[in-house]
Amino acid sequence: MSFADLGLSDKVLQAVTSAGYTEPTPIQAQAIPHVLARRDVLGIAQTGTGKTAAFTLPMLTMLENGRARARMPRTLILEPTRELAAQVVENFERYGTNHKLNVALIIGGVSFGDQDAKLMRGTDVLIATPGRLLDHFERGKLLLTGVELLVIDEADRMLDMGFIPDIERIVKMVPFTRQTLFFSATMPPEIERLADMFLHNPQRIEVARPASTASTIVQKLVAVGPEGHEKREVLRRLIRGEADLNNGIIFCNRKRDVALLQKSLASHGFNVAALHGDMDQRARTVALDGFRSGEVPLLVASDVAARGLDIPAVSHVFNFDVPHHPEDYVHRIGRTGRAGRAGHAFTLASRADERSLHAIEALIGQPIPWAEGDLASLPESAGEAEPRTRHRGKSGEGARRGRGSGEAARSEPRARRTPRAAPAAGVEAAEAIVAASQPKPAAAKPAAAKPAAPKPPPHPRGERSRDERPQDDRRPSPVRRRNEDEDGETPLGLGAHVPAFLLRPAVIKPRKDD
Repeated sequence: MSFADLGLSDKVLQAVTSAGYTEPTPIQAQAIPHVLARRDVLGIAQTGTGKTAAFTLPMLTMLENGRARARMPRTLILEPTRELAAQVVENFERYGTNHKLNVALIIGGVSFGDQDAKLMRGTDVLIATPGRLLDHFERGKLLLTGVELLVIDEADRMLDMGFIPDIERIVKMVPFTRQTLFFSATMPPEIERLADMFLHNPQRIEVARPASTASTIVQKLVAVGPEGHEKREVLRRLIRGEADLNNGIIFCNRKRDVALLQKSLASHGFNVAALHGDMDQRARTVALDGFRSGEVPLLVASDVAARGLDIPAVSHVFNFDVPHHPEDYVHRIGRTGRAGRAGHAFTLASRADERSLHAIEALIGQPIPWAEGDLASLPESAGEAEPRTRHRGKSGEGARRGRGSGEAARSEPRARRTPRAAPAAGVEAAEAIVAASQPKPAAAKPAAAKPAAPKPPPHPRGERSRDERPQDDRRPSPVRRRNEDEDGETPLGLGAHVPAFLLRPAVIKPRKDD
């Protein structure tokens, strides 16, 4: 089957031929006729199988008739990340060379003024991320009542990033009579429920088992310890040992690890760039363009680069961290082995990643072979060192205080343990308690009465300030007060101690009527 058999217009066929494509992929061959027939489509296919062109090509054919009005786009494409949205714009520029369509990109990190000017001129195709789209709508700069076709791309990634409430709100803004296209590489139960809400009698197209990996990717596991320096050393050895490595993407779970690993590789002489969500849009674009052009052969990235990025010539993918969600593994290694090319995927795993590995193998339906060692070959302490420290307190004082003494400390008599350092004001009281616990001689004389402390001179204002009071005037600590009570009789009320404020003379002000 060729593109000419799918019902595309002559202008689109000329652009596809000039781009060098002759035969459509399975998802394109099955989805394009239903899109042209104005039916809702639910498309499920492996990453890298041409899902973007499956809705881009028929949209160009359908938009040849009609005209856009100011602030009222005719079609709307929602993407989870800025990079995916910019990639869709590139597809429209490539296949829409024979069309005079206005395409607007609405993403974060770009000036509102420039985007508002594009919306004011009229937009045939609006490609946006949900957050920035709602910002324009709340400012009163955008109307969605003229949307004829709605595309929700990478729906499972929308779910992971928390965009589902925004998607539900946007869907309520567009007309009920719209046509909806729903594309995703995986189809968890939550996404199926959303598809039932958004789509009306959709045509389900599933060209591969959900969450399956391409057969052109050689997957390997490498056993490493949890220490960061050891993992970085193993990664450098893997990169240097791959003779056919043209370029590669290294994935980390956390953004701070992306920056740390990029600096480490750069210090060892590797030409590497970083890409994560906390970078500004200009730096992200520069890093991605340098990797696409081949100027930078290695890219350390978070999962922001794991979904839908079309870089066909990626030869290797390295999972520096095992992903927490099994679906993310499918998307990560899907950056290589695209368009029938061979690819290699290495995953560094420790004992702490055993549960995640089992979940990934259950999802893809096949075991991943080990290239070096396995989890059983790792030392026992390598997998337990990190979890053991995680259960300690924030400062680790729980392990330093008494825990390390074990049974010997617990079996020691309580009276013989070394008491803790007491405060300066209660040192004498603590010594008195220890002395009281020792056996007294039989002929011991009764202790002499403790002389009363001399009364301090009165303060000029009748009350002394807090800092000027002597130590005896201050409230004694509970330990000291208990020791004094044991020497004599139990005091009534305040005992011999009278607070200074009770010694102040009463001042009676005369009434006005007197």
